Amino acid sequence: MPRLGVNIDHVATLRQARGGSDPDPIAAAVLVELAGADGIVVHLREDRRHIQDRDLQLLREVIHTKLDLEMAADETMAKIALTVKPDMVTLVPERRQELTTEGGLDAAGHKDRIQQIVTLLHNGGIPVSLFIEPDLTQVKTAHKLSADFVELHTGRYANAQRAKEADAEIEAITQAAKLAYKLGLGVNAGHGLNYQNVKRLIHVPEIVEYNIGHSIMSRAMLVGIDRAVREMKALLD
Repeated sequence: MPRLGVNIDHVATLRQARGGSDPDPIAAAVLVELAGADGIVVHLREDRRHIQDRDLQLLREVIHTKLDLEMAADETMAKIALTVKPDMVTLVPERRQELTTEGGLDAAGHKDRIQQIVTLLHNGGIPVSLFIEPDLTQVKTAHKLSADFVELHTGRYANAQRAKEADAEIEAITQAAKLAYKLGLGVNAGHGLNYQNVKRLIHVPEIVEYNIGHSIMSRAMLVGIDRAVREMKALLD
């Protein structure tokens, strides 16, 4: 049965819009867990546009499931991770001007830098996932870099305008997941997934976890966090 990781960055984004203390992402994380999610995902960005260092520290104290920290492949961020000790670090590409992560990490093009960060985190006892495109070369590189997991970027699938495009992306995700599994990597998937398009990916058995944020938090504004999380969890089950 696939696991569900819920990204709560958007709760912090709403808080930062007014510079106050509400809504509280820590409270949201507790409610997400109570609703049956298998983990909490947060992205600590260089510019701290949403999640703050204090949020991360408090989340580490209250999370009972799994805390997945998304971060750039950067030594400064790695030192923060080594202090906080999340259950997993997912290395993602990061551009200051982007609204959201726009693509997968080019592991093949930045092997030395990524290897340095992976080794640093492993020495601190933290498992590492690489957020990559569903590309066979990137999967093979992740394996060579001793990553524990890959998270396949599903953005192109989620944004496909035509059925033929969506079919091609599903095939790419399927083949990448199969190769990753064959190489001994855990397989996660995420980005742009919602209550409709996630249904096709459930049929890729190698994917063990879906990390979803925007669609769940958007629905939570209308029906509440508990119901929004439970409905997504029911789809995966």
